[in-house]
Amino acid sequence: MTVHEVPTTTDPKGGRPVIPSRSQVRPLGLHEITLARGFWARLQATNASGTLEHCEHWMERLGWLANFDRVAEGRTGPDRPGWCFSDSEAYKLLEALAWEYGRTGEPEVDAAVRRLTARIARAQDDDGYLNTCYGHPNQPPRYSDLEAGHELYCTGHLLQAAVARLRTSGQDELTEIARRAADHVCDTFGPDGSHGICGHPEIELGLVELGRALGEDRYIEQAKLFLDRRGHGSLKDIPLGRAYFQDDIPIREALVWRGHAVRALYLSAAAVDVAVERDDDDLLAAIQRQWAHSVARRTYITGGMGSRHQDEGFGEDWELPADRAYCETCAGVASIMVSWRLYLATGDPRYADLIERTFFNVVATSPSSDGQAFFYANPLHQRVADSVPSDDAVSLRAESTARAPWFDVSCCPTNVARTLASWQTYAASAAEGELTVLQYAGMRIAADVGGGRTLGLDVETGYPRDGRVTVRVTEAPGGVATLRLRVPDWADGAVLEEGGRQRSVEPGLAVVEREFHAGEAITLHLPMAARFTRPDARIDAVRGCVAVERGPLVYCAESVDLPAGVALDGIAIDPGVVPTEFGELPHLRCAAIVVTPHSQQSWPYLSAATTGSPAADRDTPARPNSETPAPARTVQLVLSPYHQWAERGPTTMRVWLPTVTSP
Repeated sequence: MTVHEVPTTTDPKGGRPVIPSRSQVRPLGLHEITLARGFWARLQATNASGTLEHCEHWMERLGWLANFDRVAEGRTGPDRPGWCFSDSEAYKLLEALAWEYGRTGEPEVDAAVRRLTARIARAQDDDGYLNTCYGHPNQPPRYSDLEAGHELYCTGHLLQAAVARLRTSGQDELTEIARRAADHVCDTFGPDGSHGICGHPEIELGLVELGRALGEDRYIEQAKLFLDRRGHGSLKDIPLGRAYFQDDIPIREALVWRGHAVRALYLSAAAVDVAVERDDDDLLAAIQRQWAHSVARRTYITGGMGSRHQDEGFGEDWELPADRAYCETCAGVASIMVSWRLYLATGDPRYADLIERTFFNVVATSPSSDGQAFFYANPLHQRVADSVPSDDAVSLRAESTARAPWFDVSCCPTNVARTLASWQTYAASAAEGELTVLQYAGMRIAADVGGGRTLGLDVETGYPRDGRVTVRVTEAPGGVATLRLRVPDWADGAVLEEGGRQRSVEPGLAVVEREFHAGEAITLHLPMAARFTRPDARIDAVRGCVAVERGPLVYCAESVDLPAGVALDGIAIDPGVVPTEFGELPHLRCAAIVVTPHSQQSWPYLSAATTGSPAADRDTPARPNSETPAPARTVQLVLSPYHQWAERGPTTMRVWLPTVTSP
């Protein structure tokens, strides 16, 4: 593995979700980087004030938290509320609370952590087993349904919650619960135990990171064992096939991500962790290969992953329908987890490019502005506007044109909560004599760059409203150091300004290597003009369409912004006319031609002689049993940032817009 030994903190309060023992670059901890203002600071504050309590309220109301009490009190039975994996939501909330406490030190957040931990502790069996759905009176036996039971999946999330607590507060009762649970897993599924694996990868992630945090190599070895067992048909076959579980092909042999998207991505994140810890070049290369192929051919313009509803899974290459896109919010979170680990292992900024795209257009899209309703799936084209889900009811549907307060399967709200609570830990990295800023937000950084030196920065920016990013040096490390600023892959024409001089910088990394002085400023100017993006011609579902992007944001059209009598399926735009901007977080205006009359035709297909563009179709002669098309007219089309869609109520929406002339 072509990585260098980089000093990483051994402080258990390092405040990082991922701390590789070896890496190209070092992630910054909560004590080194603080969100101060702007887009992500607002979302993080809303997460703290609205989402965390909201999640606990719903889990309490539905009895998911009381399941732990029932086990402790010997009251288990077939009437247990919630799906078999509901324990994992308590653990993800616990993780979110741990990161939030590490970020703010708020006593009430710490009290919430302790309160939940105490209830969970009472439900743990003497041998370390911890689950509220299996293994107790009037319940199925332990590990009797490895395909769908999610026992090890739940344990993995418990271990990740314990890591968050350990790295923000030190060892406490949660650490001991996790240690006993991990020991139980190793005893049960180790080399001399059961050769089973979990149908939903996650235990592997928890084992590696807990092993790193506690210095327990046994946990990392168990994660490797689980990875090595997968892909050999260990799980029972199902109608969706073993690819659903990633149990069809050994992970080292796979060329692309397939099957259930969240499962595939959690598994890949764990594989990067194991590859790094075991210095396994082949395993790391396999995940890099799968990432590259899947991003090139199986990923939506938003960064969303998963095009099939039936299995919440990846489709085939180029199978990226806009209206049937699943793009589960959890898959977006998992994609970030994989890309972050690959960035740490390689230092390649292209992984941070995908992280940015996914943060802005998937993670930021899910929660409502008050943080108390969520999208589970994130389609790119909504044909019908549904009713608003009740604020007082559980939504049984993953797909909707409005965010729901809670779901029957509510994995996404807690996943968003833990991600936003730790957002700044993905924003920058350090190495010996070097600091790299990867994501842009109003924030303060004071990073250890080795040798007892600190490089302090105050990042001032209105991004993504504007593309000016000013980095002011607040503490100089003394001697020569390197500052690297990521230039996104879409930012052709970016300019770096320092000391009154400007120079062009290409997408990748803008590098400043010299001695820095407190008080000086370096400014990166990113081009933020709206741009049209065409799909690869092999994406059949959106051929002949364009999307509109501005900076890191994908835009969409919503029916609520159209004139009366005009529908989204009846307009086309001219990609030769650049949209104009208006509003604080700019909305866009462009001219659209109404090309489809609202009439009843006897047949929705046209002669090949008249096809080729919507403009040609306007002139198609009337056919028997059809109405003569109405004259075309031009209307004003408003485009909004995709992450804001449906904030004004249920609406039809589309990201990919037909063009007046075919490409």
